[in-house]
Amino acid sequence: PPYGIETGQQEIPFQGVYRLFPDSGKLMVLEKDFNRPNGLAFSPDEKLLYIGDSSKRRHVRAFEVKEDGTLGKGSLFSEIESEEPGPPDGMKMDIEGRLYVAAAEGIWIFAPTGELLGLIRVPETPANCAWGDSNWQSLYITARTSLYRVKLTVQGIRVP
Repeated sequence: PPYGIETGQQEIPFQGVYRLFPDSGKLMVLEKDFNRPNGLAFSPDEKLLYIGDSSKRRHVRAFEVKEDGTLGKGSLFSEIESEEPGPPDGMKMDIEGRLYVAAAEGIWIFAPTGELLGLIRVPETPANCAWGDSNWQSLYITARTSLYRVKLTVQGIRVP
């Protein structure tokens, strides 16, 4: 997304999600129907890619990941319905397939079906979240001026 630049300075006419091939360095556009893509997370089996669309749309879409690494047609997964500022931003998954989205009011937790399960409220708008501690059951939340830690009973997906 064109954060930090003025209108007219954008070099390409769309907001895209890309794949970088590590062996060749080739860059491929996977999807370009976004207002401002921001935040990505894979399902535990890596067969779905969740992409947040910030700004006007304030939703998360889910895309099938094909064998060749391209994306199938996306579908609306969830929406951030809040009057408070804070579109979808950083996202993480737990081992049971729940999606945690940093957005207005805190961390929104969605079931694999897209149903809103709950909200971890924090005093300021969060920007991102990450799993940590030795048991991977603490969710660290970065916000505008603070870092928060919430201990949960479920493990996050381990990052190799």
